[in-house]
Amino acid sequence: MAAPARPRTRAVLFDAGNTLLRMNYPAIARHLASRGHAVTVEAVEEAELRARVRLDADLARGVSTEGRPAQDQYTAYLMDGLGLTDAGEIEAAVTFKRGYNPPAGLFDRADPAARAAIREVKAAGLAVGVISNSNGSAHALLDGAGLASELDFVIDSGLVGVEKPDPRIFRLGLERAGVAAHEAVYIGDLYSIDVRGASAAGLRAVLLDPGGFWGKRDCATAPDLLSAVRLALSWK
Repeated sequence: MAAPARPRTRAVLFDAGNTLLRMNYPAIARHLASRGHAVTVEAVEEAELRARVRLDADLARGVSTEGRPAQDQYTAYLMDGLGLTDAGEIEAAVTFKRGYNPPAGLFDRADPAARAAIREVKAAGLAVGVISNSNGSAHALLDGAGLASELDFVIDSGLVGVEKPDPRIFRLGLERAGVAAHEAVYIGDLYSIDVRGASAAGLRAVLLDPGGFWGKRDCATAPDLLSAVRLALSWK
């Protein structure tokens, strides 16, 4: 009997922030409470999910995810999603975000499904790594969240000098994984940065859409990490 065909997918690569790592929504809620705004953690999370979709329109015009303009606008969109539009409150939130846990920032906790998702990829015999736009702190953040040791490699734009959606950073990931572009799947949370960047480099991509706010897109979507990984593992 002939041996079964080798699965086409040989590597699953992840974004870090808003993918394997979750924003510290409780910290944001506590900051707002200290300024007299009683908002739930769930409300902050929904506002952030909507904010990343709004920010994507700015990123599609070539704005860097790591620059201050994009980061400040992201915060403003989140605040707007909570109905907080006063300029002073937005500036206070921006200042809080900039000063929280530098240089790592608010992405200081693992997504609850991250370890299980990574291990599911590894159990299938695939390479698993991270390609992240960051400021040089991606590995430390993943390590602090207990995830770095589960990964084969971490590529940080702040260290390699090129950031998503530039196809070159995805090619660096392919080299580290030892696979061809058509054998890899990338999972991330931003359409213009993660999906379009990965696609330009020849990878297939899955867009995380936990709130269902992205609408119809010309790519695969998944509501959570485990669903995204299982979709990637199903592709031949």
